[in-house]
Amino acid sequence: MTGQTLRVLVAVGLVGALTSPLAAHHSVSAEFDTTKPITFTGKVTKVEWMNPHIYTNVETKDPDGKLVVYRVEGGPPNALFRQGWRRDTIKPGDVVTVSGIKAKNPASSNIGVATITTSDGKVLYGSQGRAGTPGAQ
Repeated sequence: MTGQTLRVLVAVGLVGALTSPLAAHHSVSAEFDTTKPITFTGKVTKVEWMNPHIYTNVETKDPDGKLVVYRVEGGPPNALFRQGWRRDTIKPGDVVTVSGIKAKNPASSNIGVATITTSDGKVLYGSQGRAGTPGAQ
């Protein structure tokens, strides 16, 4: 292998390594429809602390009375931890109110750019780009 070939391979590898994280994350408008806001109250059934986002599953009834479980997308665990979230901030059985936007895919139950308000009035900012900490009013 010549020195020139080695330099080209190293350059290609570096470009790939530096640009792959950019492709890994989606924009809000790629998945969610900003013209479809939704607010609902329901019971937390599960909280998933995982990268790249925390997900909070909330069970409620849709306008037709059908039971639905929305999967509310939050920010990255580390960012939410710095905002004051802890694994027990909200837990299964808690009643919360969620305000966010629905996914573009009508079959999806995902909610994005969400704010979660606990039954005692604490406002939890679940999405990236939202300033605030648990308990902010």
